[in-house]
Amino acid sequence: MKVFVYEIKDSVGVHARPAGMLVKEAMKYDSRISIKTENKSVEATKLMALMALGIKQGQRIEVEIEGADEEKAYEGIKAFFEQNL
Repeated sequence: MKVFVYEIKDSVGVHARPAGMLVKEAMKYDSRISIKTENKSVEATKLMALMALGIKQGQRIEVEIEGADEEKAYEGIKAFFEQNL
């Protein structure tokens, strides 16, 4: 299992457009990718669940990746966050 913590830098947080982009990125991998806030965890492939987290700018989230291609998924998802959120 691979895990990283990320602080959201996007001024409007994780809204519809970046959430949709994140779902597309997560679907490229076989590994299970979870996004965790202080009190909730959702799969990164579930658009409505991601948006329901209401992640705002400055909020820290934990991203957990587990599966056959977790190393590749870790690199791809981490790069996605750094470039888009």
